Amino acid sequence: MATFLYKLGRLSFRRRHFAALIWVALLTLAGVGAASAPAAGNSSFSIPGTEAQKAFDLLEQRFPGTSADGATARVVFKAPSGEKMTDPGNKATVQDTVKELSDGSEVVRVTDPYQAKAVSKDGTIAYAQVSYKVSGMELDDDAKDALKDSAQDARKAGLTVEIGGDALQAVPHTGSSEVIGIAVAAVVLVITFGSLVAAGLPLLTALIGVGIGVSTITGLASALDLGSTTSTLAMMIGLAVGIDYALFIVSRYRAELAEGREREEAAGRAVGTAGSAVVFAGLTVVIALVGLSVVNIPMLTKMGIAAAGTVAIAVLIALTMIPALLGYAGRKVKPMGEKGKLLGRAKPQDKPGEQAKTAEPAKPNLGTRWASFVVRRPLAVLLLGVIGLGAAAVPATSLELGLPDDGSQPASTTQRRAYDLLSEGFGPGFNGPLMVVVDAKDSDDPKAVFTETGDEIKGLKDVVTVTPAQPNKAGDTATITVIPGSQPSSVTTENLVHGIRDAGADIKADTDANVLVTGSTAMNIDVSEKLNDALVPYLVLVVGLAFLLLIVVFRSILVPLKAALGFLLSVMAALGAVVAVFQWGWLSGLMGVEQTGPVMSMMPIFMVGVVFGLAMDYEVFLVTRMREAYVHGEKPAQAVVTGFRHGARVVTAAAVIMMAVFAGFIGSSESMVKMIGFGLAIAVFFDAFIVRMAIVPAVLALLGRKAWWLPKWLDRALPNVDVEGEGLRATSGDGDGDRELVRV
Repeated sequence: MATFLYKLGRLSFRRRHFAALIWVALLTLAGVGAASAPAAGNSSFSIPGTEAQKAFDLLEQRFPGTSADGATARVVFKAPSGEKMTDPGNKATVQDTVKELSDGSEVVRVTDPYQAKAVSKDGTIAYAQVSYKVSGMELDDDAKDALKDSAQDARKAGLTVEIGGDALQAVPHTGSSEVIGIAVAAVVLVITFGSLVAAGLPLLTALIGVGIGVSTITGLASALDLGSTTSTLAMMIGLAVGIDYALFIVSRYRAELAEGREREEAAGRAVGTAGSAVVFAGLTVVIALVGLSVVNIPMLTKMGIAAAGTVAIAVLIALTMIPALLGYAGRKVKPMGEKGKLLGRAKPQDKPGEQAKTAEPAKPNLGTRWASFVVRRPLAVLLLGVIGLGAAAVPATSLELGLPDDGSQPASTTQRRAYDLLSEGFGPGFNGPLMVVVDAKDSDDPKAVFTETGDEIKGLKDVVTVTPAQPNKAGDTATITVIPGSQPSSVTTENLVHGIRDAGADIKADTDANVLVTGSTAMNIDVSEKLNDALVPYLVLVVGLAFLLLIVVFRSILVPLKAALGFLLSVMAALGAVVAVFQWGWLSGLMGVEQTGPVMSMMPIFMVGVVFGLAMDYEVFLVTRMREAYVHGEKPAQAVVTGFRHGARVVTAAAVIMMAVFAGFIGSSESMVKMIGFGLAIAVFFDAFIVRMAIVPAVLALLGRKAWWLPKWLDRALPNVDVEGEGLRATSGDGDGDRELVRV
């Protein structure tokens, strides 16, 4: 592989106009396609295989036209102090609002609080429920504006009015987080390279890659039913890996220049060596993202595949456009060790072959000094790192999973204020009603089944209200609304859902009727359980495939095993930090967490997918330099130091960039986005600076030559991908070819 990529790098350097033109043409084509494609509304949301989804599907069949999965809004009214909602003036205002709400084209029905008995016992709070034909993600902006305007009119009459439900649901916007991430990345790159030109190359190629990826997703959004969250994830991941991969190749190019090679040769060798690491690092990210399909949630599958496609584009751009741009940059990209005019006066460049004679012994860089310390004290560093991450992981043992509801919104939002008003007037469980669907089509006496089901539910714990069964026209299916006594995200409500389903199993055994529980609360519970059940199979698939891939890359058993175990340790520590902040409330004020509660159910599997891919980036780039030094004759301990001398600075810069990109999302007002940003940022910190920078060299120092052991039969069976560039050195004429290669 190294030889092929070496030739590709030299070709791109020589034919730079052609290479650049191809990528500019692709960007233009994708942009035109995105601009001319039909607008894609919001993607549909379904969770195949869950009971809540089966109930929704059944309602569509047995109650046609009711839009069972349509959006709902609860317009909550509170009377001024000393007044009641039953006072004539307040009642007239509410009825005018109900009439105004009924005029919407997407509105199915609006309940009058006074007819539906939706007034609190003390008479101070009432609510009107609005049902729509489509889901909250598909609701037109005009319908949302009309909902807000009607509430504003009621406020002018003196009432307190807030709006809850999923009708105002919107895709979280990250604001300027991407800009902040790019700005921090630019600063880090300038410090790393000491040159604006060299720093600009990774940014330029990353933006082009993200532009192509996101534009393609936008162009296909309507045809493939892709939501805007798909492009958001693709942008976040594509920007992160695009900068990283280009950073790796530019850094290797500067190192090759420092050894006295001509620029075209240096570009070829950079792509042949660092480019090989980029290819395999990109494959691990792609495996992790495509592996999200095992969860069997269509939206998550589409997000993973789209982001994986953007990563693939980032790899191809790094291998072809970076050497082309290096050709354009010429001498503006300095050899490693030389400072540009930006950070210091440039020193004259030595002629090829003379540098070693004229240069004074360089002071060991920080990476070299750190690696030397770890090699001298490997056991102490290993124990300290493992104990530290283990301590951070302790809160993860108390992990509670759930999906956010209006109760987790910031207190400044109307959804949260409506949630609090409903809890005040009707009890905390009123915000999460359960819909029980009774399918008695195969039963001899459907009416008796409906009555029996209601009676069974009334006898369960934590049940406040059970409404009479509402049958369909055929009389074979009915819905029953159950109001729990606890808030929707509580464990008590989850236990109630399982209790109703257990009672339904007994009813089915006696009457052949199916009892299904659905509603937003039940759907959230089912999604959380589905994601939790898929976590172990996903881990086995992703880690297993990547383990096999790393065996091919490193030609070792212990090195990939160490990489996988280190990753699991860093993910557990990151989950512990998330639990401590968002569930326990530690440092919640500093992070802007207004409401603690269960951790988002998607968080563990999402963190595993994203962080695993990025962690393997650092593993591949750092350890391939160690293996490269080892196979060319260095002792194992010295190879560790050599790997850090060449790779530590780059990996550190890449990790800081990743953390900046993810940390920008912590400032979001959406608790879900805030949690994702914090979780990914802390996970990258743990993995890059504790696992890869401390635990990895300590383990390799302790293992010595055993780290690179591979059974002979497996060595013969594995393909030789030549990531470390043995073929390039063996065929070179610069004096490297006569160095003995160590057989591992």
